[in-house]
Amino acid sequence: MYEILASRVLTTNIYEMVVKAPRIAARCLPGQFLIVRMDERGERIPLTICDYDRTAGTVNIVFQIVGASTKRMAELQTGDAFQDIVGPLGRPSELTEMDAEELKAKKILFVAGGVGTAPVYPQVKWLKEQGVAADVIVGAKTKDLLILEPEMEAVAGNLYITTDDGSYGRSGMVTKTIEDLVSEGKQYDVCIAIGPMIMMKFVCLLTKKLELPTIVSMNPIMVDGTGMCGACRLNVGGQVKFACVDGPEFDGHQVDFDQAMKRQSIYRTEEGRAKLALEEGETHHGGCGNCN
Repeated sequence: MYEILASRVLTTNIYEMVVKAPRIAARCLPGQFLIVRMDERGERIPLTICDYDRTAGTVNIVFQIVGASTKRMAELQTGDAFQDIVGPLGRPSELTEMDAEELKAKKILFVAGGVGTAPVYPQVKWLKEQGVAADVIVGAKTKDLLILEPEMEAVAGNLYITTDDGSYGRSGMVTKTIEDLVSEGKQYDVCIAIGPMIMMKFVCLLTKKLELPTIVSMNPIMVDGTGMCGACRLNVGGQVKFACVDGPEFDGHQVDFDQAMKRQSIYRTEEGRAKLALEEGETHHGGCGNCN
């Protein structure tokens, strides 16, 4: 059993938990993920490791309610426990494999959208520990949906907040802020973009024009997390890849986002039906024709 040591609500439908998992904490690196299972009948849920403390033997996970399983998970409290946690899984960020001097010479821009702020944070924090100050753009629809702003402020070289509705920070999409920074004379060697699929797609369309190499994390399409279900099948530069075993990070300019989003929509529909059945309980009549 893996005890939950702390739990908090970050914003609407987004939660953070600190879990006792010493073996994972001892080995994990930024960019990797783990799989949690609440009980013997629970669904396997892949989640990016948002933070870790090797001394305390803990890992932090952040998740958003998207289906029945994550809705049940949000009801867990401090002192409860997960039946199983497997990890660390996936390949670490390629930044962790760079030579120290090469890394310090890099000018790095991170772009985080919504809950994608969670997997961006450990990379920016790790870079600061190596003496590298990265610029970070964090975008959300409104101010109320921003997460981890104080934590990101503490580790970023420069933090740029943008909201779609202009309610906080800069106004507009993250792509507008990228354009603004370049217009202001900022130069970058690499961009790492993590967030909703549509956001990553348009960031990559822009950075391709700017000739700015871009890495994206395809964790939003992972389901099983072991390569067995095939849900995270991708076309990357004409080759078939699986986000959970070959990634989750890939060259964003090589990813076929349209194909990936079509596959994602299939599984999202199933999650929505399961969530509705859980919420309605015995009153759920299955009128959609797709429920048992």
